[in-house]
Amino acid sequence: MLNTIKNWFNFEIVALKKLNGYDNVNYLLKTTSDTYIFKTYTFTEDMLALIEAENSVLNALDENASFPKPIPFLTDEYLKITEINGVKTICRLLTFLDGTFLGDATHTPELITSIGRFTATMDLQLLKRNNYVLKARQWEWDLQYLNLNKKYIADIDRANDRNLVSYFFQQYAFHVTPILPELRKSVIHNDVNEWNVLVKDNAISGLIDFGDVAHSQLINEVAIAITYACYDKEAPLTWAIHFIKGYHKILPLEPKELNILYYLIAGRLCTSVCNSAHAKKADPENSYASVSEKNAWRMLYTWLKINPIHAKNEFYKATGFKVETPKAISDVISERHRLTSPILSLSYDNPIYMKGSAFQYMYDAYGNTFLDAYNNIPHIGHAHPEITKIASQQIGTLNTNTRYLFDAFPEYAEALLSKFPETLDTVFFVNSGSAASDLAIRLANAYTQQNTIMVMEHGYHGNTQMAIDISHYKYADKKGQGEKNHIIKTEIPDTYRGIYTNNDGTAGKAYAKDAIAQIENSDSKISAFITEPVVGCGGQVPLAKGYLKAIYPAIRKQGGVCISDEVQTGFGRLGDHFWGFEAQEVIPDIVILGKPIANGHPMGAVVTTKAIADSFGKGVEFFSSFGGNPVSCKIALTVLQEIENSQLQQNAKLVGDYYLSLFQKLKEKHNCIGDVRGSGLFVGVEIVKENSIAPNTELAHYIKNELRNRFILISTDGPFDSVLKTKPPLCFTKENAKQVVDTIDTVLEAYYKKEELISSEVHSTS
Repeated sequence: MLNTIKNWFNFEIVALKKLNGYDNVNYLLKTTSDTYIFKTYTFTEDMLALIEAENSVLNALDENASFPKPIPFLTDEYLKITEINGVKTICRLLTFLDGTFLGDATHTPELITSIGRFTATMDLQLLKRNNYVLKARQWEWDLQYLNLNKKYIADIDRANDRNLVSYFFQQYAFHVTPILPELRKSVIHNDVNEWNVLVKDNAISGLIDFGDVAHSQLINEVAIAITYACYDKEAPLTWAIHFIKGYHKILPLEPKELNILYYLIAGRLCTSVCNSAHAKKADPENSYASVSEKNAWRMLYTWLKINPIHAKNEFYKATGFKVETPKAISDVISERHRLTSPILSLSYDNPIYMKGSAFQYMYDAYGNTFLDAYNNIPHIGHAHPEITKIASQQIGTLNTNTRYLFDAFPEYAEALLSKFPETLDTVFFVNSGSAASDLAIRLANAYTQQNTIMVMEHGYHGNTQMAIDISHYKYADKKGQGEKNHIIKTEIPDTYRGIYTNNDGTAGKAYAKDAIAQIENSDSKISAFITEPVVGCGGQVPLAKGYLKAIYPAIRKQGGVCISDEVQTGFGRLGDHFWGFEAQEVIPDIVILGKPIANGHPMGAVVTTKAIADSFGKGVEFFSSFGGNPVSCKIALTVLQEIENSQLQQNAKLVGDYYLSLFQKLKEKHNCIGDVRGSGLFVGVEIVKENSIAPNTELAHYIKNELRNRFILISTDGPFDSVLKTKPPLCFTKENAKQVVDTIDTVLEAYYKKEELISSEVHSTS
């Protein structure tokens, strides 16, 4: 090859060194007087056209600027087609630019700003170019064709990573695709990255490698450059602003371009990780293909934590555009109360005006991102891409009621029932947990021909009239309707506040013995006993060990059935068990499901035995307009699949154990924490007055609202509303758990300092 190159250019070559490359083979060529880059490509007609297009772009750029320049052969051609090792090959020579790569340089705001200016100056020249080959090019590394990378998502190893990438693909489709035709297009470099940018004296000195040149939306140039300038930074948005300021000063950006920049940056990161994953599968030995992968993943997860509204507002501020002011929260509340009753409650002293969400994060209208450590309804995560995809596909295909036959119904029913013991072999679908509670009582009464229900103290089962009748949490409230004659309330088997406190099985048996006495003393036979395995509204209270194992036989002995309300505890949330009743080593006769069953889509279910279902079938027809429709069934099936694919039950166990251990350490530090209880990602922290178990409702509320002010969502519950309740989406991480507990620690330390200061002032005054 040396002699061939020498003859082509009449060079005296002193060195030829092969360089790392992605698609083509490149060499560093040194002569007695200069240094060049010799590039080779496997010949195709398309490749030839693209290289000719690239040369035309390079030749059109300012000769005084630092860009590679094509060197003509002795024949005045810029390309030579020859055979190398029997392969038809395209060859070309470019000038070599010396300098320090951005990837090896110390980054400063001034440097990133200079890259913005340099890129904009180049793009001003390229705006004048028109190349039909580039216009016709469609490939994965052009952001306007992001969807061409979808086929590579399956090559990503971890399910959580695949879901994150799929989410941003969907956000691109929602926010970017509809306005692409409206945006300015130009020839762009398309790859202003840290190994193409050369630096000298804290400013960009050159830009190399125009192999990715494209005719694309101008804002894509900005998105790509920002991605590589910021993806190794702790605060990428802050660094992005420096680039935008530099770019905008030379080539002003438009508001509609800035509106989608957040999603374009995410899109470039997704392109990078998708191609890295594919390259590792196709060519495991090619380390160059995945050189940026670690940084890309890190920024992608960081980017998820940034509210898109906040990003857009920062982009607007950097370019001098007016930031849109959202409605005041007081106006939003007034509008709501004008249209409905204030009895429809709001969370927190300062309610939150939400605009979006993703996995374990929620975004408000003012640009804030909240860590959601509270909402268990989006079981597998907010805005989960698989849910979004299947819901859209199915609702666009068929959505009808169960008087028609369709495959989704038996498909999901079979999948759901496979998660239960064999005796629980029949399912009814409804459209909420409340409707499921209502139906469960109807089933029990039809089977037993009785209507007396034993309920759990502080239990809650829904908002229908029948559900309220069996919910001590509701009917015993000072504003409640009181206990109906057909209701028997039994004491909650609480080993922290109750009369029996040894949770080794003895307390459970003692509580059960008291309940059994109520059964035996009842004037009428009990149709059903209903409870949650962990009483949520009672303050996240797990039933004492052995309790159900002792009481279930007594209920059945006198002809009743046992109902487990798994609306909050089911689907792997408890970590060790898929269903809460499994922790008590019992099998109920009826199970109630809701909330997380379809990740927030309104659905519920009742699972029972064939015998109970048959007895109910002798009565009037059962029908639910929306229960078990094709969309609901498809979404619910996806939830089951994602729990399995993403190992979310295992995550609930792993993260939940860590979460509980952090709370236990916090309990040792602060004596206002009386008890830490729960399992998996279903945790309660009892806040008490010092040196007692007296509930400290005021402090619990203070903690909850201070966390809200620090952008973390939890709630309070229990008979005294003194229990911090945390039950996040199952994609919650150890990092998230530590953030919650560390923040509570900070809140408590500040609280006690304030109390000490007040006490000191009172003492000095007296």
